[in-house]
Amino acid sequence: MERILILGVGNILFTDEGIGIKALEGLLQRWDFPQNVRLIDGGTLGMGLMDALMDSDRVYVLDAVLGGGAPGSVYRLTDENLRKSLSFRDSLHQTDLVDTLLCCELLGHRPEGVVYGMEPADYQSMAVGLSPVCTASLPRLCDELVKELRGLGLSISEKDAAADGLS
Repeated sequence: MERILILGVGNILFTDEGIGIKALEGLLQRWDFPQNVRLIDGGTLGMGLMDALMDSDRVYVLDAVLGGGAPGSVYRLTDENLRKSLSFRDSLHQTDLVDTLLCCELLGHRPEGVVYGMEPADYQSMAVGLSPVCTASLPRLCDELVKELRGLGLSISEKDAAADGLS
């Protein structure tokens, strides 16, 4: 069975740079995932994510993405487009995820990587919480990832909101 990692990354102290972490929280609140899917808050760990990456066959990274679209636009990135994701660019996080994936490859196991992300409205202001436009688009980001995972044949069920006290 393929080992899948869903990794929320970013810094929640800088408004929309926290998109990945907020998306991960949304997935955990709304969906039940099979045992071969792990969801991890990667924050700004960079190389600290090596063990989790090495233990995965496929990784989905949730992050803010500078794709040039309107704030709130949702993206799916692979290959050369990965550097549009804030965590795959130098500077904001201690080591970018491309470098971390390359280290995994040098050690003999590089998981397939896909980024699901959103265009931020503001990722430079120091404030906890997403901008209104990104907050409104967050469910769509989560739904797109769940749709892809279900397309792989994974059984992902929506939690009962009333039972969880989320209604």
